[in-house]
Amino acid sequence: MADVEGEVIEEEATDPEREARRRLALSQIRQYPDAALRLHAKPVETFDEPLQQLVSRMKVLMHDASGVGLAATQVGVVKRLFVFQLEDGDDRALVNPEIVERSDETETSDEGCLSLQGVLVPVERPVSVVITGQDESGAEVRLELEGQPARIVQHELDHLDGVLIVDRTTPEARREAMSILRPRIVLR
Repeated sequence: MADVEGEVIEEEATDPEREARRRLALSQIRQYPDAALRLHAKPVETFDEPLQQLVSRMKVLMHDASGVGLAATQVGVVKRLFVFQLEDGDDRALVNPEIVERSDETETSDEGCLSLQGVLVPVERPVSVVITGQDESGAEVRLELEGQPARIVQHELDHLDGVLIVDRTTPEARREAMSILRPRIVLR
């Protein structure tokens, strides 16, 4: 998931080294309409060094791309795993995540996505959730989240089910987003 406004902080964008890292990270993240973004991820069964290395790599990519969340399917790995950033800046990994409670109260807010560059659409989501799963070492995790962190984990969990923000927005916003995402023919 891109930051709340789907934008890079202006100060960061003016730093050429930072911008180069951002572009490199984005080049390693699958972009719409890549088929991997529509795959349903498989449960993780083995908690080993390669899984921990994947989590570390995904956290670096998420930060370098100026995102607040990144699902394994976005890097072409069809496993039920995502990383995200809490409001305090702490990075977390959730393996085999499952939302076990959702609030009845919902809120519509604009969401961006690292895999849908240039798109920002309104998405309605529950304000708070309880999500369970495991960390990268296999330890059980239960998080009670509200506000932005709740939105982020719902967005990333959608990725693991092959669901994108354009699937959850209004028809009008979807049409506009698709016009941005459609390849443009350049005549010379």
